[in-house]
Amino acid sequence: MSHLAVRQLSIDLTPAFPLRWTGDAFTSAMMNALSLSFPVGEQFFLDSVRNGMAQLPADQQALFINEVKGFVGQEATHRRVHSLYNRHLTDQGLVNHWEQRALTRIAMLKEIDVRHSVAATAANEHFTAVFAHWLLSNEWFFNNAEPRLKTLWLWHASEESEHRCTAFDLYQALGGNEEWRLRWMRRVTWFFLTDLLRQTVNNLWHDGSLFKLSTCSSAWRHLFAKGGLLRESFGLWRDYFKPGFHPSQHPDQLSQQWLQQHANAYTQVPQAT
Repeated sequence: MSHLAVRQLSIDLTPAFPLRWTGDAFTSAMMNALSLSFPVGEQFFLDSVRNGMAQLPADQQALFINEVKGFVGQEATHRRVHSLYNRHLTDQGLVNHWEQRALTRIAMLKEIDVRHSVAATAANEHFTAVFAHWLLSNEWFFNNAEPRLKTLWLWHASEESEHRCTAFDLYQALGGNEEWRLRWMRRVTWFFLTDLLRQTVNNLWHDGSLFKLSTCSSAWRHLFAKGGLLRESFGLWRDYFKPGFHPSQHPDQLSQQWLQQHANAYTQVPQAT
């Protein structure tokens, strides 16, 4: 089991920032869309893992308890920080359409076996870990970004990579099978990508840049061109479907390197034993 530190980010999100905080309409709209999904999403993840662990026998709970405490602490911190971030977005007129769709699906999941919630969490955590790896590998993405938000996203990415195994390991400990693990990844892939697209389009419409050639050019360059997110991340996403896959097979050096080199960006929160 892993030791997961809980870190308090040392940035002040009180002052407002512009919607185009990356300096580019498309990338700002996409990142803002992701942030709008996080408060409800992170709450679902921490609830799923906490409830899943409660279903384990006492001896197995003892194996997971410290890692789950760290996971819950990290996700709760992400939720709080992105709630502050999102307040600036909604103050500037963005409407969070993603949240209600997510809440509807979460309500349905709560009515069935907790292993489904843990499997859906593991799939989402794979998505975020793959995206985190891309961000940490391509810091040029933030060359013109608002410094506070650059720090926020790279801190968040590092912690997502760090706890990428927790829900996956818990699902296996709960006796979850391969068929449902893969089925939930297919479902999460569909929901995640379509929700991200819809919210990004809504954000661009509000920004007045949806139909501009520069927006289309930026979307192609950042997603599909050489070095783009979808092009470069497809292989890591696909690995989830390989027999015997485990998230630890993907590298974590970049996240640990960022956390070590930017220790002044956060303070570590002592955990109760």
